[in-house]
Amino acid sequence: MGRVQGKVALVTGGASGIGLSSATLLAKEGAKVVIADYNLEGAKAAAEAINSQGGEAVAVFLDASKEDSIKAAVDFTVEQYGTITVLFNNVGGTNLQKDLDVVNMDLDEWDRLMNMNVKSVLLGSRFAIPHMIKAGGGSIINTASMAGFFSDSVRSAYGASKAAVVNLTKYTASQYGKDKIRVNGVAPGLILTPAAKNNMPGELLEIFSKFHALPYHGEADDIGNTVLFLASDESKFITGQVIQVEGGHYIGNPTIADFNEYVAKAQAK
Repeated sequence: MGRVQGKVALVTGGASGIGLSSATLLAKEGAKVVIADYNLEGAKAAAEAINSQGGEAVAVFLDASKEDSIKAAVDFTVEQYGTITVLFNNVGGTNLQKDLDVVNMDLDEWDRLMNMNVKSVLLGSRFAIPHMIKAGGGSIINTASMAGFFSDSVRSAYGASKAAVVNLTKYTASQYGKDKIRVNGVAPGLILTPAAKNNMPGELLEIFSKFHALPYHGEADDIGNTVLFLASDESKFITGQVIQVEGGHYIGNPTIADFNEYVAKAQAK
């Protein structure tokens, strides 16, 4: 207990999934948490759940596609708790019906994702950093993705936007490190959030399992615990890094799983 005692955290996209896990864990470890989400009722329910468990949290509406809404969420946090020392820029998404290969993607979707996935990170940091400087420092954590490091047959805009988040994390860390502001990211692989569980068929999960180094899938708390670590002083000498939390899916030669299957079949003959 108390790993982030006395810190004030703004978690965007905090009503569900990774954001909810992070907000809950931060509050459990002593932070005062503001849960910002487009789904205000969900954010309120999350805050109520945290408060019922002895933590301290409030909810605020956030439209991460709009600059004034992002500023309002930061201002609300400072008005509510006097400062902001942790910012988790977690809002992001894609549309698999529109975010296709580079020839066929919807260009409006490209613009939408660059605005929501990248500009929201820029603006959240832009508005929070002056308050963190006044507070004597802080920690910014950005949600990137393994899609920012590796390619896919679709999700071109999503991958490009998350690659931008990776580099923006490094730039911001370089620019504000002397102000004792650490800026890091977390890059999830497949994480079984409720949305993933509801939308991914078992056959697709088996494909991911085949290529994981570990024999299980990630859960929201695997990212939440990474966020908690980066928010805490335990990571005080870490900045400009993006921690890949992906079960070893990308660490090996991509033919390993198929090769092992081939060897097993040969040995069984």
